[in-house]
Amino acid sequence: MSYEAPLRDMQFVLYELLKGDEVLPALPGFEEASRDIMDAIINEGARLTQNVIEPTNAPGDREGCHYDPESKSVTTPQGFKEAYQQFAEGGWTGMSAPVEYGGQGMPHLLNTVAEEMMCSANLSLGMYPGLTHGAVNALLGYGTDEQKDYFLPRLISGEWSGTMCLTEPQCGTDLGLIRTKAEPQADGSYAVSGTKIWITGGEHDLTDNIVHLVLAKLPDAPKGSKGISLFLVPKFLEDGSRNSAFCGGLEHKMGIKGSATCVMNFEEARGWLIGEPNKGLQAMFVMMNSARIMVGIQGLGIGEAAYQVSRDFAKDRLQSRSLAGPQAPDQAADPIIVHPDVRRMLLRQKATIEGCRALAYYTVMQLDISQHSDDEDARERADDMVQLLTPVVKAFLTDEGFFCANDGLQLMGGSGFTQDWPLEQFVRDARITRIYEGTNGIQALDLVGRKMGMNGGRSVKRFFGMVEGFLKENADAPYADQVKAASEKLQRATMWLMQNGMSDREQAGAAATPYLRLFALTTVAFFWSRMALVAQQQLDGGTTESDFYQSKIRTGQFFIDRILPQADALLAEIESGKDSLMALTAEQF
Repeated sequence: MSYEAPLRDMQFVLYELLKGDEVLPALPGFEEASRDIMDAIINEGARLTQNVIEPTNAPGDREGCHYDPESKSVTTPQGFKEAYQQFAEGGWTGMSAPVEYGGQGMPHLLNTVAEEMMCSANLSLGMYPGLTHGAVNALLGYGTDEQKDYFLPRLISGEWSGTMCLTEPQCGTDLGLIRTKAEPQADGSYAVSGTKIWITGGEHDLTDNIVHLVLAKLPDAPKGSKGISLFLVPKFLEDGSRNSAFCGGLEHKMGIKGSATCVMNFEEARGWLIGEPNKGLQAMFVMMNSARIMVGIQGLGIGEAAYQVSRDFAKDRLQSRSLAGPQAPDQAADPIIVHPDVRRMLLRQKATIEGCRALAYYTVMQLDISQHSDDEDARERADDMVQLLTPVVKAFLTDEGFFCANDGLQLMGGSGFTQDWPLEQFVRDARITRIYEGTNGIQALDLVGRKMGMNGGRSVKRFFGMVEGFLKENADAPYADQVKAASEKLQRATMWLMQNGMSDREQAGAAATPYLRLFALTTVAFFWSRMALVAQQQLDGGTTESDFYQSKIRTGQFFIDRILPQADALLAEIESGKDSLMALTAEQF
């Protein structure tokens, strides 16, 4: 059972829900992003991921990457290099990059659709070009003209790749504890020394050069996170000589085994400052925000792939008879898709995946608007939504991607637990997405600690205004009452946090994870109401795709009936406060 890109579902969100074929071409720079062009690109992306990328997934997991301690080099699994070359030669590494540096200048949203397909087909392989996008964004925002002119064309073409070097053995989230040093040199460069761990794509054989973006501290840097600078450290220098940035080994991981996760040792490696001294976190967060949305898309992609395999299995696997009586009397048993509990697991996957796709694509379209609109107010409103929803997209989509893979494995029983089927790999691969680029607990803290109160709470007020405006204009929309009730619960939770979390940070920390999930469920319910309204309008208009649109309405109803009720429990958990959570002493655990 091979992956098949869900093109019709993608087009439904892109064009019918979000009107991307109207909104995007109206933005300066995206005039060529017509529906015909976007469809052609998406269709070609489907062909590439289905026929070239997906066949490398299972073999790459079995083989993994290979480290040679003598040359300190890494070889990716067989077939990865050839598949990556086709990916790069097709222009996929630079789809949304600026034209002046060799990119295609297409919307981020279109690139996100391609990323989803790539992550469904082979998450490990998709990570190599994925982080390069972040390096490109950091250089565009903070690099000098000379740095941009030299590095960007090669990164955008896929000839070179990029990394993010943050974590060290003694520190992860608390980057103020880093020890990597950068000593100024007479020629304006810096000698960078230190060890970084868990570096995706730190060493590999897919590209001619690797550009490391490294967080380090200058000799006179202030203590803590205020003393961090960002440096560009290439594997090979401009004269072709080898820089002293070497892989010290590969991590032995649960999943994503085709992705080279490296220990990187910088031994007075030559590097160049990006941006201003001691302001490296500001530049690095350009990469981090891009990467967090990308990781959310990874969860979506894995969830979709898992759903497809378990759905097809459920239609074929014969086991017992339907509780309502035989449904396939000419066979020895009925296919398991007739059983209510199997349908529960399938519909949980389908409803969350389709709802998450709407949330993710909406957020990325707001990113396009925030960066390209010529209307200052429109840019501000869009950026507010991007800032607010980025931690939600990262955390909720990766949680649900893992849950979908887990449900798919459970649905398949013993078959799912074997390597004869891809579900066990999907479960292992999906698990990391909830951890890297900021754990989902960190995303929740970001939402309640930073994003909720940003600009005096303007973003969250605009979110509630968007929901209320839709409900006011579409009082008869499907599930309108349930969406209104969920929004009221979320507003109540928001007020509780404002009243209790501002004065007691432990209260905010205790409420953060359930609050993010409540926020996500409310948002996805809102998008399901919008999607079901579109579907109903199509049915009322006499569409020839009645099965497709009826499926949308019925799937949305499942989300409203059987997933959204979690909102009640989440609100109760938030309002219970921190007391029972913080009561035990460390010794009592």
